[in-house]
Amino acid sequence: MSNDRPDYFERGQKARLIPTIADTNKEERALSILLSALVSVHEFRHAMLHSLGVRVGSRAQLEAWTEVVFKKSKKDQETKGSRPDGALILDTGKKQWKALIEAKVGTDEVGETQLSSYIEKAKDNNFDAVITITNQFAALPDHHPVKLPKKTTKSIDIYHWSWTYAITQAELLLQSDGIDDEDQRYILSEVVEYFNDKNSGKIGFTTMNKEWKDLVGKCRNNSTINKSSSEVINTVSSWHQEQRELCLKMWTLIGEKAEVKLPRAHKKDPNKRLVDDCQALASEKRLTTTIQIPNAASDLTVTASLVPRTITCSMKLEAPKDKVKSSAKLNWLLRQIPDSLSDNFHIKAFRPGRAPETDKPINELKQDPDLIEADNSSTPPSSFEVFYTLDLAGKFQGNRVFIEQLEEAVPFFYEKVGQHLRAWVAPPPKVKKASNPLGEIENMDTEPVEDD
Repeated sequence: MSNDRPDYFERGQKARLIPTIADTNKEERALSILLSALVSVHEFRHAMLHSLGVRVGSRAQLEAWTEVVFKKSKKDQETKGSRPDGALILDTGKKQWKALIEAKVGTDEVGETQLSSYIEKAKDNNFDAVITITNQFAALPDHHPVKLPKKTTKSIDIYHWSWTYAITQAELLLQSDGIDDEDQRYILSEVVEYFNDKNSGKIGFTTMNKEWKDLVGKCRNNSTINKSSSEVINTVSSWHQEQRELCLKMWTLIGEKAEVKLPRAHKKDPNKRLVDDCQALASEKRLTTTIQIPNAASDLTVTASLVPRTITCSMKLEAPKDKVKSSAKLNWLLRQIPDSLSDNFHIKAFRPGRAPETDKPINELKQDPDLIEADNSSTPPSSFEVFYTLDLAGKFQGNRVFIEQLEEAVPFFYEKVGQHLRAWVAPPPKVKKASNPLGEIENMDTEPVEDD
């Protein structure tokens, strides 16, 4: 990294791994350390910038600066709250990619006015993007938690990283031995240690929105829920943040990348995702997310139902097609599931057409697989759903308790059952009985060959 400050900066400090900043300036300290780690550890900057769709070649040079002030409109740039916290400059040799950085720690958040100001500064100075780093979560880096009109973001990209997301990326690299250089590995491990300390300013998503308790109460009382109300919008926004937090916790648990599964329309348009999920909450009175786990038997679905006040984790598998009886199909699944589970674990059988669904506790089915049979139908199951339900009763309405219980339930379900499940695979075809065409050759009379 060059020490020469870009000529379009009036001021700016090179990001340092050990910044000489007062301990009270947690925000500046945290950003300097993170940006310095991006510069110092190739695999880390590759992973982080790749999440933005930015390719980092082996010869590309990355510069990181903090407390930057542009030469243009110097007076305006130094106005409190309008000066970007930092900048990244990636030089590939053929072109540069430049991003302004704004960071917040603790519970501070970037507001619409501040973000709009940085976007204008980026445009005025030919930067490509604005990146915010806070403790807010986003499903994808281009799904920004601050909603802006499309005309504001025209010709500029806006991205968002949570501190937890960045440190999770670092932890995964360390766990997977994804860093070749021992010195760089040591640097990144020290950075992780710093951010995992409570004094760093990094915090996870720990509580639902303030309207959560009242909304749950309205659902319980069968009150009409307005999909456009602030209580619904804020609840769905909180849920979207928690979805990302759940994925990050699963990453840490399994050492593999777990992701929120989103329809293509929702990936392309975060606002449509918000609108659709608000409609679903208002009409169905529940919150749902689907998590994709590499090589798992199926996706993991998590549902928070506001009326019964339950959390349900489930995975659905196709029933084996090479078995006829319902009990035989079920036994194939039961053999995969460990014993000694609580009665909160069930299996639901789905049948084609209008044939009824049936579900029973796994413990009971282990004793008698025939219990899965439907009373008024002999149609065998076409698929099974293994699920775990946690009834929280009054605790469900607790803003913080709900999150705590949810973040325990999802890993618990996957550890106890999910990781053991295997999808059914059709067996290879068997050779049919037939005469061996080579038999005639084997049985042919042959004259002995004399040795020379």
